This record gives sequence, C-alpha cells and structure tokens, in this order.
Amino acid sequence: MDRSYPRSRKLAPMVAVAAAAALTLAGCSSSSGGKEAEEGGANASAGKANTPRMTVALVTHQAPGDTFWDIVRKGAEAAAAKDNIKLIYSADPNAGNQANLVQNAIDQKVDGIAITLAKPDAMKDVVSKATKQNIPVVGLNSGVSEWQKLGLMEFFGQDETVAGEALGKRLNESGAKKAVCVIQEQGNIGLTQRCDGVKKTFEGTTEILNVNGTDMPSVKSTITAKLKTDSDTDYVVALGAPYALTAAQSVDEAGSKAKVATFDLNKQLTGAISKGDIEFAVDQQPYLQGYLAIDSLWLYKNNGNYMGGGEAPVLTGPAFVDKTNVEKIDAFAAKGTR
Repeated sequence: MDRSYPRSRKLAPMVAVAAAAALTLAGCSSSSGGKEAEEGGANASAGKANTPRMTVALVTHQAPGDTFWDIVRKGAEAAAAKDNIKLIYSADPNAGNQANLVQNAIDQKVDGIAITLAKPDAMKDVVSKATKQNIPVVGLNSGVSEWQKLGLMEFFGQDETVAGEALGKRLNESGAKKAVCVIQEQGNIGLTQRCDGVKKTFEGTTEILNVNGTDMPSVKSTITAKLKTDSDTDYVVALGAPYALTAAQSVDEAGSKAKVATFDLNKQLTGAISKGDIEFAVDQQPYLQGYLAIDSLWLYKNNGNYMGGGEAPVLTGPAFVDKTNVEKIDAFAAKGTR
C-alpha cells in the first residue's frame, strides 16, 4: 500500500481528544519480545470488522514492572479485537533493543507499526527503513516534539511540556515553595520535558532527583534520603503512578511533611488520592493512546484516513484527577482502562 499522504499547510496546532478540557491549561516496560494478542481486549464491544486480517506491531519502551503499559496494551488489544488485527506486542527500555524489535517487525512484513519515541535518535534509522518499505508508522505516548521529524504518520499522546507547565501552576496554587521532580529513567525525553515544564511555571524551587526506576527499593531509599536531608521540600513530583506510591512511603519513613503529586494513574493510585496519600495526578489516558494508535493503522489501510491532517498530534491529555473527581475515574481505573 502506498504510504504517501498529503501534508496540509499549517492546520490548527493541535487536535485535542477527550480530557484536555478538564485542565484550565489543559510514559515506561520488560522485554516482552513479541507476545501476541490476537483476540484480546476485554473492553471491545463494537464487534469485529469484516476487513482482511492485518498484522500490527506495537513496540514500546516499557520497563520491567511498570504497570502503566498494561493500560496502553489493554487499549491496543481492544482495538485489535475490533479491527480483526493480529497484534504483536514487544518492549524494551533500552533504546537500541527497542530499535531491534522494530526491525523484527519490519522483517515480519507487518501491515503497520506503532512505536514510542522515548529516545528518538535511536529510532530514526529503523523508522526510515519501515517507511521505505511502505509500512505505515504511528507514534504514541513519547515523542510529541519529534514524531514529524522522524516521518511518522500520526501521534497520539499528550504534550509533556504543557502537562508539566500545568502541574507547576497547580503547585503555585497550593502555596508550595520547593519541589523535587523524580525522574525514573534518565535520557527519556518525555520525562525530562515534564520536569522542564514544572520548572518553567512553578514559582518556587524545583530540583531534579534521578532514581533507578527498575529497582523500587532503591527508588524508595533515594527519595527517603533526600527528604531527610532536605526538610524544606514540600512537594515530591513523581512521573508515574508506581513511583508516586513509593514516594508516599518515603514521606512517611522520612517523617517529612511533603505532599506527593504525580503524572499518570493506576487503580492503586486513585485509591491513594481518595485517602489523601496523593494530592493529585495528571492523567494522559494511556488506554486511549493504545487504542487510537492501533485503530488508526486499520483506518489508514482500509480507508486512507489519518488524523491530525499530518501536522498535529492527537492529544489524549492532560487532565487533573484529585479528590473532587476521583470517584468518577475510580471505576474505570479498577477495570484497568484509566
């Protein structure tokens, strides 16, 4: 199939989907190596398409134990089940290994590829190989500032800088003076953009704390040590739900008065918001990212459709979740879709 598609002249800068209106301003997995979800997606209810069977690869930078990606994958599986797609999922947090997984998908002559761009430079060559073989490639979650440069057809996610800026303003409203932004994967462009966004709008002091996100006991001890030696810290900003829950334990262990805010949700995190252990979260709707990425490849192959006019990302967030609205989200989080 001819992959070429027209680039519109500058359209609206962004296409917003779903929750962006919830804000006033407004990734991340273990080597899976190719697990298939041929009929998966417990939440698919629209029936199966009668179009010819497709094979699509979803390749992410998921790190071991990061449950965020379970939600992304569940959305992808639901779209695959609806669209009569054989979905091949694989992941590796090492950028070189992730690129090799994309090459594996190319070698299998898949009908489409969805990838994350946590470290875009490492993906540039392999994306070029895919497009030269007329395999459409879309991006999700990480790489909103890079997807067009690499020649991807579409992108589904949130602008991490905008999300960070929104969180920074929220800290100002809370009266915070000093925040620690915890990065669990050094070199991940999306995580860096989040903390940079916080720094840009937060009127207090923002410090970066790098931790080893694949070793949760180490994450806990590093945050605890920071809080014990820096009693002025009044907010810990985590960049993922598991790390926020660990940060809350560190606050207790350190005897700190710091509060915890985070990006991203899971079912444990919504409960922690309800109990007051976590102040708020910024939700980017990972289920929607996975669903739209896979569904978009079906739409392109069968209808020639592509979203955003080839110019704008399709935004799935950000939106705040706190005590005022967590009850509305909790039931979906319990099903693993938020």
